[in-house]
Amino acid sequence: MSKEPRRLSEVLSSGQFAVTIEYNPPKGTNISKVLESAKSLVGRVHGVNVTDNTAAVVRAGSMPVCRLLYELGHDPVMQLTCRDRNRIAMQSDLMGAHMLGIRNILCLTGDYPTVGDHKEAKPVYDLDSVQVMQLVQGLNNGHDMAGNKLDGSTAFTIGAAVTPEADPVGPMLAKFDVKVKAGAQFFQTQAIYNPDLFATFMTAVRPYKVKVLAGILLLRNHKMAEFMNANIPGVSVPQEMIDELKAAGDKAEDVGVEIAVRTINAVRAHCDGVHIMAIKGTHRLADIITKAQLG
Repeated sequence: MSKEPRRLSEVLSSGQFAVTIEYNPPKGTNISKVLESAKSLVGRVHGVNVTDNTAAVVRAGSMPVCRLLYELGHDPVMQLTCRDRNRIAMQSDLMGAHMLGIRNILCLTGDYPTVGDHKEAKPVYDLDSVQVMQLVQGLNNGHDMAGNKLDGSTAFTIGAAVTPEADPVGPMLAKFDVKVKAGAQFFQTQAIYNPDLFATFMTAVRPYKVKVLAGILLLRNHKMAEFMNANIPGVSVPQEMIDELKAAGDKAEDVGVEIAVRTINAVRAHCDGVHIMAIKGTHRLADIITKAQLG
């Protein structure tokens, strides 16, 4: 195994501009594409998120993929949704994750099963994302959710999600406050396409002693942008970007990379880092990092 990676928490606490990326585990057991991409980015990013059955679509688990990334030399961020596990399973998985070298947990509610590929699945939602943060804090302090003492505590850095372009903004800011009080130490935002709105959001949350990483999602074509506007709450791709992608034709993905780089350059003065998501375009992560001069 390679030496232990530099921890995301150290990068954030030192005030360095942090760069995190994201992978979906495969639907199946072929992990080669993820590992091939991730191997080329060792030393160029500070954290790697692994999604947890995102969009309620069944995939391989976040935890084993996080361990494989750790072995490559990355500091993984394990995503944990409330949809599929009760509090017993969550605590068990968290203790296991700590044993495997995982030190970052992103607590999420999780999309409802009806949006995914197993629509008959029964949702759990025993806890919400705020209660999971409190649960993780408890494990860090050496006790389970029922107050029982642990033989060896965890040492997780707690992450949360936020939607800076939510409309209206009030409820989102109230939830941000609740998540900070529940133990969130860093936030990774939903995709940002309006840097001015993001700057306003950052002015509102700057008094909090937490780190905020701006979400940068690669637009591969205009149809993807239109789909997001129609289906993803709190995400608004401006019409001029959609027109730009449409005009690019076969080169739309290249334009998407340029839009991502422009957005990074527009927000970097306002935040503590960026979280770059490429979904089916992970082969372009290195391009974005290089062109934005991130590492």
